[in-house]
Amino acid sequence: MTEWLSKLIDQASEFFAHRKGLLPLTGIVLIILNFIFRLAFPGWLASSDLLLHLGIIVAVFGLMLGRVL
Repeated sequence: MTEWLSKLIDQASEFFAHRKGLLPLTGIVLIILNFIFRLAFPGWLASSDLLLHLGIIVAVFGLMLGRVL
């Protein structure tokens, strides 16, 4: 189990080392999608702001990871 997790982390770090802006851009897209859902599709997804929260977490994590790599 630990070997598998170690290999996964190594592959992910190698992937994101060459694509530093991918996670922040994905977070921004999630935030924009939340805005669109809020305007066009009222319901549970829009009222919970799930995409907004996920977008902020992904964007901040991507910024921190990009700084380290």
